[in-house]
Amino acid sequence: MTKRKGGAMNYTYIVQCGDGSLYTGWTNNIEKRISDHNNGKGAKYTKTRLPVALVYYEEFSTKEEAMRREWEIKQMSRKEKKRLVLRQTPETDQVGERDRREEKKD
Repeated sequence: MTKRKGGAMNYTYIVQCGDGSLYTGWTNNIEKRISDHNNGKGAKYTKTRLPVALVYYEEFSTKEEAMRREWEIKQMSRKEKKRLVLRQTPETDQVGERDRREEKKD
């Protein structure tokens, strides 16, 4: 992760929670935010679904851009979010693997 000249970057991120669900948020300090989530100081949603693992992020110059992207991602279906995650990190297929197991049960 990089910092731009003159200030911090802003990030939109997706974490996979301990129960397999996905949570999307935004921050200007991604390492601290993930640590906060895992220490029970993050969002109400993640507090009862620990631990969380960062599975996706995007960098933006402004807070407004990051917040706009957060909203866009939150409008996506789980399947669309999984595709987004897998495009960024094809070598880590944690999200996709869990869903393949669930599909086999059906």
